Amino acid sequence: MGANVHLPAPRRARYQAAMFLVVFRNRKRADIDSAAYALDADAMEALSRAQPGFISFKSYASEDSEVIALSEWVDEAAALAWRRVASHAQVQAKGRSAYYESYTLFAGTPSRVHHFTWDQA
Repeated sequence: MGANVHLPAPRRARYQAAMFLVVFRNRKRADIDSAAYALDADAMEALSRAQPGFISFKSYASEDSEVIALSEWVDEAAALAWRRVASHAQVQAKGRSAYYESYTLFAGTPSRVHHFTWDQA
């Protein structure tokens, strides 16, 4: 039939047993103060990284200007504690009044995690 192809075995990643994900999909208003937004976003990212239970944060923008921000926490309690930080709550309110046209927030513990890493060795 076909030639035998030998692919290297995928390496297994080390994932924490429990992880809580927060996915923030948003669209910014056309009339926002971009400099003020950037300052608030940078301050919130720095503050979140200092919170107990923080794992990571990444943000992605699509060609149609939708942004997806993904934060990972050790558990739901850590994510909820971050939500209750006073300065975070203040910036969230500012986001609704001055920055965002719309947003949707998804939060939860993944039921499955699959990972693949190509190993050429």
